Formats: sequence, C-alpha cells, structure tokens
Amino acid sequence: MGGRSKDQRNVSAWRPRVPGVVEVFHAHYTEYAYPMHVHDAWTLLIVDDGAVRYDLDRHEHGTPHDTVSLLPPHVPHNGSPATPDGFRKRVLYLDASRLGDELIGPAVDAPDLRDPVLRRRVGQLHAALALPGDELEAESRLTLIGDRLHEHLRPGTGASGAPGARRDPVLARQLRELLDERVVPGIGLAEAAALVPAHPAHLVRAFSGAYGIAPHQYLMSRRVDRARRLLLAGDSPAQVAGATGFYDQAHLTRHFKRLVGVTPGRYRASGARS
Repeated sequence: MGGRSKDQRNVSAWRPRVPGVVEVFHAHYTEYAYPMHVHDAWTLLIVDDGAVRYDLDRHEHGTPHDTVSLLPPHVPHNGSPATPDGFRKRVLYLDASRLGDELIGPAVDAPDLRDPVLRRRVGQLHAALALPGDELEAESRLTLIGDRLHEHLRPGTGASGAPGARRDPVLARQLRELLDERVVPGIGLAEAAALVPAHPAHLVRAFSGAYGIAPHQYLMSRRVDRARRLLLAGDSPAQVAGATGFYDQAHLTRHFKRLVGVTPGRYRASGARS
C-alpha cells in the first residue's frame, strides 16, 4: 500500500426542503475514484480535507481547499483523490431554476473558482441545510450564492439582472411587514419575492442593507421574543417551540441560546424563581 490508508467510503445524502436543491451529498473517500459520468443537475463542490483531481471536457482540473468547483450538467467528468489520505467533500446538486443552461459553456471553461467569500457562503449554506427549520436562511444563502456564481460566469450582472446592490427602503419595509405577519407559520423566500414582488437576491440585499440584519435573522429574533414571553408565562420549552414556529424543541434551543445566552429551560426557571 506504500503508506496509503485503508480504503474508506463514508457518505451521507439527503434532499432538503429548499427549492432548487436536488440533493446534499457529503463524502469522505480515501482511495475511491469516480469513473467518467454525468449529472442532470449542477454540481457545486467544496473540499474540506485533501484535494480532488478530475477531468471535465477532456481538461484536467483540481480542487484545493480554498476553491469552489462548479460542474455543469450533462458534461462528463470523473474524480479521484489528489492526496495520499484522500478527500472529504461537500456537494450541492442544484437544478436549472438556480443556474440556467446558458451558463454551461462558461462553467466548462472555468469550473474552479478562487473566491473566499463564495467558499465561506457555501459552507454556511451547508450548515443551514444540516438541520431542519432553517429553510429561509438556506434559501437566502443559496440565492446570494447563485447571484455570485452568475457574476463569475457572466461578469457585470448577477442572477437578478442588475449590477451590484442598491438601496431600496420601500422594498425592505414591505418584506419586514410580511415577516411580521408570518412570524409563526414563516414564509419561503420564493413566496416572499412573489408577493412583494422582487428578485430574491435583491430582496435579501435590500432588507439587509436597510436593517443591518438578514431576513432569516429577523424572523428568528421575532420568534425568540415570543418564546421568551411564553416561557415566562410558564409554558414548557416543548410547548413554546410549537407555538412560536420552531421546527422542534432542539431548533428553539439552538436559536434561543444563540440570542439570549442560556437555554429556554434555564430562562423559564429563572422566571419561576423571580
């Protein structure tokens, strides 16, 4: 084996409830090599450990850890470890609603993107997709990722068709009012963009620019505020989670502790002591 580790193939895959994401795929391979194959979806790939070498359209490419690779649909490619210990990767498969066929050519010419901001955003999206309940955050992050990919492949214009970001306080206020109306049931970004209406990427940017907070952060803040009142009224964390729009008690606890600094149970107990 010449010092090579024993062949390992550990994978996890799921389909989240986020429009445009066909599949999330995480894998750790030490020796396995993909043969030539195609996908009917876009492959958005980041490598956390090691590196991958692959052929796309008869040209060799590589994926060091600071690179985001975008492989277009219907174009054959393979993949194999480029380091002795293999590689650990995270992949998103995206449908044509996020990236159109007109971008296939540019992606074939330049599939590996050295962009630290894009790399960080893709990692944040994977984190949002890992647990249920954060679909608005995932949609928002995916929309901004799609816009940045368009900028790379078609410089000068994002997916929204408008160069750069611009302030739009009226649009921001409309989205805030919509979120206020839908604190408990929530709302998807696509639905919000249709109701306002505006392109999703512009909607997220306008809101963040006006209020200094992303739409999903605003919604979670409103839910946590409601949860605080119910906890102090004596409701259990499990009851509060269902009454304030969280997916489950664990989802409530994660966001509550992030914003308040303690768990819902400790917060409720402090109110009882008072």
